[in-house]
Amino acid sequence: MTVTIIGIGLIGGSIAIGLYESGFATEIIGVEASEKHAQKALDLGLVNRILPLDEAIAASDMVIVATPVNSLTTLLPIVLDKIRNQVVLEVGSTKMNVAEAVKSHPKRQNFIATHPMAGTEFSGPEAAIPKLFEGKVCVLCDVEQCSHGTKELVEKMYKNLKMRVIYMDSENHDVHTAYISHISHITSFALALTVLEKEKDEDAIFDLASTGFQSTVRLAKSNPDTWIPIFEQNRDNVLDVLDEHIHILSTMRSHLIKRRFTEFYEMIEKANDIRRILK
Repeated sequence: MTVTIIGIGLIGGSIAIGLYESGFATEIIGVEASEKHAQKALDLGLVNRILPLDEAIAASDMVIVATPVNSLTTLLPIVLDKIRNQVVLEVGSTKMNVAEAVKSHPKRQNFIATHPMAGTEFSGPEAAIPKLFEGKVCVLCDVEQCSHGTKELVEKMYKNLKMRVIYMDSENHDVHTAYISHISHITSFALALTVLEKEKDEDAIFDLASTGFQSTVRLAKSNPDTWIPIFEQNRDNVLDVLDEHIHILSTMRSHLIKRRFTEFYEMIEKANDIRRILK
């Protein structure tokens, strides 16, 4: 099978590696707006060749759109206009805008919105790594709107990447990712900014940063070009969970001010229940 990947960054490049290694794809064609990224993807062997969009789509059996979410509403209808019977999927972190953009397209049955829930704080072709998706979850959205053949092929692709596939509608996806993923990034950005503001001795940050601090601020290294469009598109859901997060922090602050350590203890004990869910 020949697969075209539009956007050869962390996710697109890691998918390319996985599809090669699993034998799902015999050829991978890259489409890249950045000449530097295109050359890097070729140098790293992530793709067999780089082609213009029209030529790449015509030569492929499947098209994976792995560009930032703010480009998807414009790009996906263009891609669907150009296909014959190819399967098209995207791998972004927000879904409602995508669903709206393609809902009336005559080739809607050839398209499926997906979210492989995996990543790192790095970006670009050089960030692509093997086995990024193994053991992780991929969400397929609004599957009732695509053909059985489209759904079957995309499920097969993700199972070749050794992912567990689950199903949601676009609205629920955006709500739950705000709670689980998007607030985590905002919290990490905020913590990094707090430490950088209060601790002016960079050597102290470096010397004293243990695994706890490292893991908590890891996401703060993420690319704003990726995350600002996500926050923009999922703004209402992110605001909802951010308001609750601020309320919890304010309560903890109040307990500290008033020396209510018993109540603070109870909050931490309640937080420990996350272990039951994330075993």
